[in-house]
Amino acid sequence: MSQNNADGNFLLNFILRGKLVTQIIVGLIAGIILAAVSRDAGMAVGLLGEVFVGALKAVAPVLVFILVCAAITNHKKENQARLGPVVMLYILGTFLAALLAVVASFMFPVTIHLDVNPESMSPPQGLGEVIKNILLQIVDNPVRALANANYIGILAWAIALGLVLRHASDITKSLMSDLEFAITVIVKAVIRFAPIGIFGIVASTIAATGFGTLVGYANLLALLLGCMIVMALVVNPLIVFLKMRQNPYPLVFTCLRESGITAFFMRSSAANIPVNMELCRRMGLDEETYAVTIPIGATVNMAGAAITITVMTLAAVNTLGIPVDFFTALLLSIVAAVAAAGASGVAGGSLLLIPMAASLFGIDNATAMQVVSVGFIIGVLQDSAETALNSSTDVLFTAAGSYKPGDPYPRKLPREAVPLEVAE
Repeated sequence: MSQNNADGNFLLNFILRGKLVTQIIVGLIAGIILAAVSRDAGMAVGLLGEVFVGALKAVAPVLVFILVCAAITNHKKENQARLGPVVMLYILGTFLAALLAVVASFMFPVTIHLDVNPESMSPPQGLGEVIKNILLQIVDNPVRALANANYIGILAWAIALGLVLRHASDITKSLMSDLEFAITVIVKAVIRFAPIGIFGIVASTIAATGFGTLVGYANLLALLLGCMIVMALVVNPLIVFLKMRQNPYPLVFTCLRESGITAFFMRSSAANIPVNMELCRRMGLDEETYAVTIPIGATVNMAGAAITITVMTLAAVNTLGIPVDFFTALLLSIVAAVAAAGASGVAGGSLLLIPMAASLFGIDNATAMQVVSVGFIIGVLQDSAETALNSSTDVLFTAAGSYKPGDPYPRKLPREAVPLEVAE
C-alpha cells in the first residue's frame, strides 16, 4: 500500500510541479505512440489540442494588452527599459534571415511542380497593400482588435493608454498592477495544461496527415529547415555574441529548449507569448523591458517567416527559369523582411505573403497561389520550425538587447527550478 501511495504521490507531483519541458516530451512521445496504434484514437484526442491552443489564443490578446499597458503605466523614470536595442536586434535578425535564405537558394537551387490548384484566398498584391494593412490595423477599434487578435492594433492602444495613465492617480496604477497579476495567474494556469494539449496536437496531426506527403517536397523542405537551423545556431548566436561579448550558446540553447519546443507544436507566435513572458521572468530579465518587447517580437520579429517567403519565392523563380541579379535579390531580402513583419502570428500566416514577394519577378497571382498551396502541404514541419525560430528568438534578443557591459549574464535556469508555477 505504501508503495502505491509513493508512486501516486510521485505521479501527482510530476504532473503538478514537474519540469514543463519534460512533461511536453512525455506528451509528445505519447501522442506519437497513440497515433501509431490507432488512427481513430489519435484523431479523437485532437480535441485536447484544440481546446488548449484555443485557450491560449483567447487569453493572449488580453494578456498583451494588460501587460504592455501596465508596464508603461507603472514605469518609473529612474527605471530605463531597454526597448530600442531589442527592437533593433529584431529588425537586424529578420533582414539577415531573408539574406541567408537568398544565399542558400543560390547555393542550393530547388524547383517545385506547380501543378496544384490555387486555393481560394486573398493575399496582398504588393508592398503598398501590406503597409496599408498595417496602418489600418494600428487604428483598428480596440474592442475589435482584441476580438480578432489584431496584435498591431492591441499594441498601439496599449501603448497609447499606458502613456496617458502614467499621469493617473496611484489608485488607478494600483488597479493596473492588480489586473496584471490576475491575468498572469490565469495564463500560468492555462500553460500547466501544455503537455496534455501537445499530446492531442501531435496525435491528431500524425493521424490525419502522417509524413508521406512531405516526400515529394523533400528538397524544398530540407532547404527551408536548413536555413532555419543555420539561423538559430549560427547567425543568431553571432548577433548575440557581437552584442554581449559573451559565449551565446548557453542562452541560445535555453531559449530553444524552453520556448522553441512549445512554439514548435503550437505553431503560433501569439499563443507562445505567455510561455516567453514566464521564461523571461525565470531568467531574471527586467520586467519593464520584456513586458513590451515580447509582445512586439511576436508581431515583428519574424526571421522564420522571412526565410519561408524568400525560399518559396525563389523556388518558384527557379522553376519558371527567371534570371535573378544581385540587386533584385537584395531587394527581395528587404521586401521579405518588411512583409514578414506584417505576417499574421498564427499558423501559416507567412504563406499568404508569398504572392507579394513573387510579384517582384512578374509572377502572376494564380501561379503564386500554387506555391502557397505547396507551402500548406509541407506546413506540418515548415510552419512548426518557423514558429519555433520566431518565438525563441523573441526571448533571445530580449535578453541580449537588455544586456549592458557589467550586467550579470542572464543566468541559466536551475535544473530543480519549478517552471510556470501558478502561484509564487
